[in-house]
Amino acid sequence: MRERADGPGHFRDDAGPFTHYERTVTEGEPDPVTGHRTVTQYFAWELPRGAWRPLTNIGVRGALRRPRPDGTTPRWFPPERPDAQGAQVLGLLATLSLAVGYHGTLLGQTMTFAADEFGSSTTAQGAALSAARIGGLLAIALGVAADRRGRRRLLVLALLLCVTSTVLGGLAPGLGVLAATQAVNRGSVAAAGLLLAVVIAEEMPKGSRAYAVGLLSMSTALGAGMALWLLPLADLGDRAWRILYLAPVVFLPLIARAGRMLPESRRYVRPHDTVSLAGHGGRLALLAAAGFLINVFVAPQTQFRNEYLRDERGLSAAAVAVFALLTSTPAGIGIVVGGRLADTRGRKVVGAASAVGGASLLVGSFSLSGPAMWVAATLGALLLAPLDPIAKVYGPELFPTSLRAKAAGIIATTAMVGSVVGLTAAGALRDGFGSFAPAMALLALGPAATAVLVLAKFPETARRELEDLNPEDRIPGADPAGHLADADGGSPTPHNDRETTQSALNRT
Repeated sequence: MRERADGPGHFRDDAGPFTHYERTVTEGEPDPVTGHRTVTQYFAWELPRGAWRPLTNIGVRGALRRPRPDGTTPRWFPPERPDAQGAQVLGLLATLSLAVGYHGTLLGQTMTFAADEFGSSTTAQGAALSAARIGGLLAIALGVAADRRGRRRLLVLALLLCVTSTVLGGLAPGLGVLAATQAVNRGSVAAAGLLLAVVIAEEMPKGSRAYAVGLLSMSTALGAGMALWLLPLADLGDRAWRILYLAPVVFLPLIARAGRMLPESRRYVRPHDTVSLAGHGGRLALLAAAGFLINVFVAPQTQFRNEYLRDERGLSAAAVAVFALLTSTPAGIGIVVGGRLADTRGRKVVGAASAVGGASLLVGSFSLSGPAMWVAATLGALLLAPLDPIAKVYGPELFPTSLRAKAAGIIATTAMVGSVVGLTAAGALRDGFGSFAPAMALLALGPAATAVLVLAKFPETARRELEDLNPEDRIPGADPAGHLADADGGSPTPHNDRETTQSALNRT
């Protein structure tokens, strides 16, 4: 906390994540026996709207009452603290990430049940899953529009497309129509996901970008978990899986509220040059290749997991849901810890270790049975988790503002092509081998190649301002964007609700 004195015993802080913060220190009379005085501190503070205040207030209150002896921030707090707008944006984007997570996982979780109704083979499922990813081209179009029209409105549009296409998928008469609706869903989900990463990279300070993306990934995982909570409903009948496609209408009020409150990215609002992709092809090729290689493995091991558990291990829909929840929930630890390590230790080593270690264990989970399968899947998901925030933050970091969303869209689409290749290959290999284990072992060469590429060619971006990584955006004499005032030059609007914390200390 960087406080400034505002009179005797009164301190304020105008640079942190609060819309209002003040600390008042009072000193009592000395004890007639011991001579000790009671010193009381009163904290009056409020976090911005949208910052998940019922949850974050608990952590902030505890940190103020029990400050760390070395003066550092708590482990749960970003390594470099955001300002009030950054905290508000992080909270609002975390809310929108719930919708992204639900829509992003729904097709893979329900495909095996839809295939049962439509009488489709494993190869047909792989083809449908692959066809749905062709919609990734929509992510490029929405990314280009976001660079021209602004991040906020395109993010909201992408999320509305997610909900609409998913509801239409719930009415599909066959696998082809379902794949067509989910092609739109995949493109809009990819666009929403990349815009979340772009906005958070543009708003957060340089020492907290990967950590903040990790928090969004946790919220995305929570949204994916919501789909798993509903998955047992698919056991109610051949058509019951459609319920999960109608449920996303509950996200509409959240999208509307967050869309109204979300400010436009300050780096986008700030004057910046419009540049072309020429001269940025090397970075684009590196990121696209890494996205392609990692998704050759990640997509099929995720999408075919339920098919493997049902067909090769004989688990019911409820048991599949339990397996997914128990083995994937600990990955949240890996996401947060990995994001913090990526900010404090660097992206390259953490990312490479995550790719190799996580993929190896996940391959093992397709070869094992019983408790060993559960343990391998859990540890594999935990180790692979840090790769998610690292991959998501690298794209926005390595391109200037006028190209950031467009480049992210191209990278996301290339990653989807990797998913298509992996899904198609996994379906065919499984039909050929009669088992998923050898198929996943072959596809795991993708993450291994990704680790080599990251260590050999990627730049280190941790703790560097976006303007240092992209000199085209540098404005002579301007502070880094993370320290700019609001776009209108004013301070964040204060709100009426306020938290007050009191602590007492004894001193001689």
